[in-house]
Amino acid sequence: MEYSSFPSAFSTLFGELLKETWCCSDLYNWEGFWYASSHLPAAMAASTTWLKAIIPTIMNPMGRMNDDNNDPLLKRHPNELMPSLEVQLFKENPNPDLSYMPSPRIFRTHVPYPMLPESVKNSACKIMYITRDPKDMFVSLWHCLNSLVTTQGNDPWPMDEAFDSFCRGVHVFGPFHDHRPEKILFLRYEDMKKDPKGQLRRLACFLGRPFEKEEEVDKVLWRCSLERLKNLEVNQHGADPWLGFEYKFYFRRGSVGDWKNNMSNEMKEKLDHITAMEFEGSGLGFGH
Repeated sequence: MEYSSFPSAFSTLFGELLKETWCCSDLYNWEGFWYASSHLPAAMAASTTWLKAIIPTIMNPMGRMNDDNNDPLLKRHPNELMPSLEVQLFKENPNPDLSYMPSPRIFRTHVPYPMLPESVKNSACKIMYITRDPKDMFVSLWHCLNSLVTTQGNDPWPMDEAFDSFCRGVHVFGPFHDHRPEKILFLRYEDMKKDPKGQLRRLACFLGRPFEKEEEVDKVLWRCSLERLKNLEVNQHGADPWLGFEYKFYFRRGSVGDWKNNMSNEMKEKLDHITAMEFEGSGLGFGH
């Protein structure tokens, strides 16, 4: 999994940073977090696929109506509806021109909150952060990576090696437990699966687009259901032009507790111990 080259000004910096091999690529440690070389320049300048579908649908007035002809999800992958800060906008230009984008502008990022620029933290922009049981997060990431590397003719990354790397915090944008959000809407994937209507109303109110009718909630949930997104023609073919990931790789089971089908009890106990230790006092629990 090779990433495109970057301005030569960064070549010296890469040689000075701590580096580890992760799957089939190199990761570099910048101020406590791990980045691929293609992400580092953006991170220095500067949720799940499900959420990338839900937020644009809530913000689009047509998203809660019965007319499906203007549903952007029919023609565009969720990644296209929410441009990435580090993979697209800031990848080659530290000062991109965003004036062509209509307001409100919607972006996505995997960059840890502490690494976001003060201009973002101190602005009036609204930030939504979604977290997931680290065990399910690891399994999902492992499957996604192996879907990519095997199509490139490489052998799958053994789970024990991937798990060891994940537990040490060496994974793209890791460690996962140092992503500490502040003054933003905090969402848990498990809560969204358990109470989708309640969490959707909460998200819509935060975005300043509250639902007026129950039918609107039902429409958005149907439009953005994982089963529907997975089966849409646009998501079964083609690839992300920025990362090379086939669109279909972004959709797997999306279930809570899938780690039970992939991880040993020993692995579960080890990751639970790390999670409990790192999130002690945060009020977060992952007991699935």
